[in-house]
Amino acid sequence: MPGHRRKCSSADALPIRFRGRDLGDAEIAEIRRLLRNHRGLSRRQFSILLCRTWNWRRPNGDLRSRACRDLLLRLEERGHIKLPPARIRVSKTKPSRHDREDDEWAIAQPAIDADDIRLARVSVRPIAAQELGRWRSATARFHYLGDGQIVGETLRYVAEYAGQWLALVGWGAAALKSRHRESYVGWDEKTKFERLHLVANNVRFLILPWVRVPHLASSVLSKNLRRLSADWEAYYSHPILLVETFVDTERFRGTCYRASNWRYLGETRGVKRKRAGFEAHGRKKALFVYPLHPRATEILSAPFPSPEILRSTSMATTATLDVNQLPLEGEGGLIEVLRSITDPRKRRGIRHPFESVLALAVMAALSGMRSYESIAEWAKDCPKELLKRFRCWCHKAPSEPTFRRVLQSTNATEVDRAISAWLAQNGLGDALAIDGKTLRGSRDGEDKPLHLLSAITHDNGIVVGQEPVDEKTNEITRVEPLLDHLDLEGRTVTADALHTQKKFADYLVSEKQADYVLIAKDNQPTLLEDIKTLDWGSFSPSGEHARQRPRSVGES
Repeated sequence: MPGHRRKCSSADALPIRFRGRDLGDAEIAEIRRLLRNHRGLSRRQFSILLCRTWNWRRPNGDLRSRACRDLLLRLEERGHIKLPPARIRVSKTKPSRHDREDDEWAIAQPAIDADDIRLARVSVRPIAAQELGRWRSATARFHYLGDGQIVGETLRYVAEYAGQWLALVGWGAAALKSRHRESYVGWDEKTKFERLHLVANNVRFLILPWVRVPHLASSVLSKNLRRLSADWEAYYSHPILLVETFVDTERFRGTCYRASNWRYLGETRGVKRKRAGFEAHGRKKALFVYPLHPRATEILSAPFPSPEILRSTSMATTATLDVNQLPLEGEGGLIEVLRSITDPRKRRGIRHPFESVLALAVMAALSGMRSYESIAEWAKDCPKELLKRFRCWCHKAPSEPTFRRVLQSTNATEVDRAISAWLAQNGLGDALAIDGKTLRGSRDGEDKPLHLLSAITHDNGIVVGQEPVDEKTNEITRVEPLLDHLDLEGRTVTADALHTQKKFADYLVSEKQADYVLIAKDNQPTLLEDIKTLDWGSFSPSGEHARQRPRSVGES
């Protein structure tokens, strides 16, 4: 019946949880249906079909076919599905010409010592596609773990000097579980699965055996770290914020990692992953981590996705502001500000509090979301604890229709003024730009298109105020009403030549206690001529004029 609130019941027992994704009866039934309808597909082909059906992709858009095959094997082990029989692949018995050449290269190389190279001129770069065979041949022959298969997103590097290879470095996906890393970052399980792709694991590091150069390892590692995140973003469309490595302490002491300022977190339990679980192997390893971003742990554990994280998701456009830095609750918080706005809904049937729906929409918009669907997806990814604090119904995020109805029925002018004042108080920055634009597509019949005068932050492009400019006036008369509610003390205001007016400059200096940068053009011919004849040597940054109060345009 309308207005009736259904009580939240505990979720049904789920058959399996895989990489942060819960699979219920509906998902299992869908997999079985696809298996019946596509009996001729191999396991690999079926995993690709399922990824496309679920739109299961990596941040760079590639299908997660390998992870999907792991999921299907786990479901088969537990008796939920029956996969087609595995197809046996026949390995090559005779190595190709390129394989033989790569092996021959790795056998005999002249010795290289400190007298032969200069560390400052050693370069570290990703290998080319045609160099993969040589890279794998050398690691297979000289690394104690062999070549192996690097899991997940992968980058391989070579350190070279004058064309000579000196060292090899391999990076792959982060370890699925690590209690020391989770404690260091401050991760819960849900957040970890959402952001684990922003961590990379140094799975191979090899100084070639014929190279005997002191301090080479730490130098190569440092040069590699300086470019790793940018390279990863170019290849996989998302940055790397934290790197990790596991050092076998029975063989090595991790000296090069310590010399490169990596942080030691502790020892592992000595287990390895096997199928759906883990088994002990008895070899404990030391865990080292290194943050590639000064706020790596803060960004990785933040309750809301930061701009660095939003860049790695397909739903985001351009992240504009880190909402983790803004006050949400308490005095001066977003919730308190939004409570003053009139709720347009009828009381009957309301589930989510009005200020909670509006707050989530505002934070999503500040994070770069530009549609009702993307706002709903952003809210769905918010931590459950936060939705509980916001008193959302059943501690779940509002749906896309809920956001659409609330935002379309709310007084936009009232919301704009409240949010502008809140942003001005918390995220204005040191400089503000005044700019007027005519909105494309705003023409209504014979009426002219809407023209808005906006106040925009220089730091992050946030609009903190807007004033409509009707056809009977112009921007000059609307600029003071635009800035009246903003705290501009100690800040700098910039504007185009239209606002180079003595009255506006006096208003900024006398009433708002602000500085200004205005442009002089032909609309102020006397001022423009005075500027051209000024003796600029009298305005040295260290001169007396620089310490005086900023003067209004037109003052002598």
